[in-house]
Amino acid sequence: MPGGGEIYALSGGYTGGRQIGPCRCTEPVGGTMIYIIAAILIFGVLIAVHELGHFLAAKACGVRVNEFSIGMGPTILHKTKGDTTYSLRLLPIGGFCAMEGEEEDSNDPTALNNQSFWKKLIIFAAGAFMNFLTGLIIIVVLYAGAKAFYVPVITDFADGCPLQSESGLQVGDRLVSIDGERVYVYSDVSLLLGRNKTGVFDLKVKRDGQTVTLKDFPMERAEYTDQQGQTYTGFGLMFGAEEATVGSRLRYSWNNAVDFVRIVRLSLQMLVTGEAGLKDVSGPVGIVSTITDVGEQAESASAAVENIAYLAALVAVNLAVMNLLPLPALDGGKIFFLVVNALCMLTIRKKIPAKFESYVHLAGFALLMLLMLVITFQDVWKLFQ
Repeated sequence: MPGGGEIYALSGGYTGGRQIGPCRCTEPVGGTMIYIIAAILIFGVLIAVHELGHFLAAKACGVRVNEFSIGMGPTILHKTKGDTTYSLRLLPIGGFCAMEGEEEDSNDPTALNNQSFWKKLIIFAAGAFMNFLTGLIIIVVLYAGAKAFYVPVITDFADGCPLQSESGLQVGDRLVSIDGERVYVYSDVSLLLGRNKTGVFDLKVKRDGQTVTLKDFPMERAEYTDQQGQTYTGFGLMFGAEEATVGSRLRYSWNNAVDFVRIVRLSLQMLVTGEAGLKDVSGPVGIVSTITDVGEQAESASAAVENIAYLAALVAVNLAVMNLLPLPALDGGKIFFLVVNALCMLTIRKKIPAKFESYVHLAGFALLMLLMLVITFQDVWKLFQ
């Protein structure tokens, strides 16, 4: 289930110096329906990739798969090979991997319920792994042609900026972390500085090969003039760029994907602490709306494709993280029961009854569907507003 749609959209992102996000243009690029169809296909592909992960892991672990389907609804084509029926279904909104012994216990030695702890763990986690891998591959492709990357290295200070001193920040400092959160990519600087409302920061910087810690470092926003003579409100820090190499492209892609994971975690943290509410969460309808807006506001067709692909990578990683949460009906919930059962066998030599676990997953699924209905209604209401 995608989560934190509006929250994570606030973070922005960069592709080789090209900002991902809304831009000003005189005319929309393409029609709304094209982007809606593209968004639906993105969800369909990501869900199908998720199920493909379960399928490949199950086959590798010797688990019988009764049916592997691409798409949902009525069957268009199907072919049985070995013990598995491969299906292509009418609606391009996902797919499924039906494993023997997944819903109820089976006496078949190749059934899922008869496999070892580690095989089950691999199979349950494989879907999320495939979503994360998909997001990473998309980012690698987007950055393949990047000539340079913005980096969190201070190159200069605005006139009148009080942050530069022997005991403060200096030219050449690379920001490593802000308030305990690592700076993975350049856009993290504005994200993490923006989260702090106290005006006092804990910074770690890399200076001449050494890590320097600035504890309780005061930083206040003020009005400065940029190099183009425009007035802006900020901290007065200027950053530069580094030429892209094969190694830096791969490293930046990995850091960007890991940063996506952190963005989902921060979004969930904001929901728990009350910094954000349910109104700030978007489901599939909200994300489709965001993808449509980004596509229509792009400067060109190629920019629209790249921006939507970047959002698709973010959604893919989002799906990976959300599916690993220890909630009933999700893969993370299955992994949770798997671990609890293993601990029970070590301590009391008994497992949680399979019926009880099924009831918990069923109840969890019902609650998740109810939550999705609420979020979907909220997303539709926002569209009308």
